[in-house]
Amino acid sequence: MRAVTSLSVVVLAAAGIGHAVVTSLDADIARVDPFKDMKNRPQAGHGMNVLLVGTDGRDRISEAERRKYRLGGAPCRCTDTVMIVHISEDRERASVISLPRDSYAELPAHVDRTTGERHHAHPIKLNAAYAEGGPQLTVRTVEHMTHVKIDHYLEVDFTSFMKTVDHLGGVRICTTAPLKDSYTGLNLPAGPHDLKGGQALQYVRARHVDGASDLGRMQRQQRFLAALVERATSSGVLLNPLKFRDVTRAVLGSVRADKGFGTDELLDLGRAMRDFSPSSSEFATVPIGKMAYAVKGIGSTLKWDPVKSAKLFRALREDRPLAAHRPRRTAVRVPVAPQQIRVQVENGTRTAGLGRRVDAALAATGFRTTRQPTNAARPTTRRTVVAHDPRWDRSAKSLATALPGSELRAVKGQGATLKVIVGTDFEKVRKVRAEDARQGEFGVVRGDEVGCP
Repeated sequence: MRAVTSLSVVVLAAAGIGHAVVTSLDADIARVDPFKDMKNRPQAGHGMNVLLVGTDGRDRISEAERRKYRLGGAPCRCTDTVMIVHISEDRERASVISLPRDSYAELPAHVDRTTGERHHAHPIKLNAAYAEGGPQLTVRTVEHMTHVKIDHYLEVDFTSFMKTVDHLGGVRICTTAPLKDSYTGLNLPAGPHDLKGGQALQYVRARHVDGASDLGRMQRQQRFLAALVERATSSGVLLNPLKFRDVTRAVLGSVRADKGFGTDELLDLGRAMRDFSPSSSEFATVPIGKMAYAVKGIGSTLKWDPVKSAKLFRALREDRPLAAHRPRRTAVRVPVAPQQIRVQVENGTRTAGLGRRVDAALAATGFRTTRQPTNAARPTTRRTVVAHDPRWDRSAKSLATALPGSELRAVKGQGATLKVIVGTDFEKVRKVRAEDARQGEFGVVRGDEVGCP
């Protein structure tokens, strides 16, 4: 989440405004050595991979702002956000992969940086790797999970996030539905909004807007990052040395980076990326195979899909785009991408094979059907029903849109899988796509597809 501001340094450096200005900022970066004594690392691929992590840092924010933006409580000694940013070898594309903080991870053997105790390899949630072993263990864990060699490490906190947004004059976000989260205090009606630092922090921190929880939050973070890139490339910051210096200092003042990521690297990358724009960026979240994977002593985790995630990270290693360029398709927009919605189909009629037809049609549109349709208890359903847990109401509305004339039915405790009971009124499955344009196997979206119209 806060790590998105690190990418703005790369974008801002694209101005190539002069070695003196950037060199004066190099001293502001705190240095860490996340690669010390690392062995058996993945083979280097093509392009450059930067691991961006967002840490809490709420203790650096004033008491008044902590109350206003609901940042109470003690800061955690963990990473709240983990992203891999891949910059293509030709410097014409940036691919941003979000790694959920609750991902099931297996830490390699290490020494706890707090207690000094030697730990054997053991399972844990990904965001806890930082607490046990700092940047080095975080890098080792990510490389072990992805088989992607990390070239550079950047760590950012709350403070630099808020200051960066404010120095840019705010970032414009558009929402098609109201967003309200009582935990962070976020309260945005539908429409366009120019978010300043504090409000932007609420937007990227919100986890209780709907049942999508952390996955929905990561999509909003990616949407915000695309808007941040658009703001930086269109506001004149890149052409104004003083603005460039102020914005970059806001970021670098609370950044930690590896020793190899300095002035020369920023300038070389910046010169190569002069023409970088939102259409040059693409965003995805690592595919999840099991949403609530219970682990003794750890709790509920997110288990990655082994096949899809392997294909995703292989694309990074081979420096390939995550999704082919595609024209905008004619389809009804819905709040949640069909690729994020799991569906069980039941045939509520006496028409043989209807369940299989509906299951196949929904899958072809992108929904994650079980591919094992069943027969309903009563074969007398007239109107098609979308049964759903109230916590997944936005997903249910998206599914109902694909089934014209269907009825929504809330069922408490049903869980994340939605159920379609096909009735005799069924006619067709309508094509739908998410309002944020996420499509394809990995739910990829380009930066120019999530901006305001």
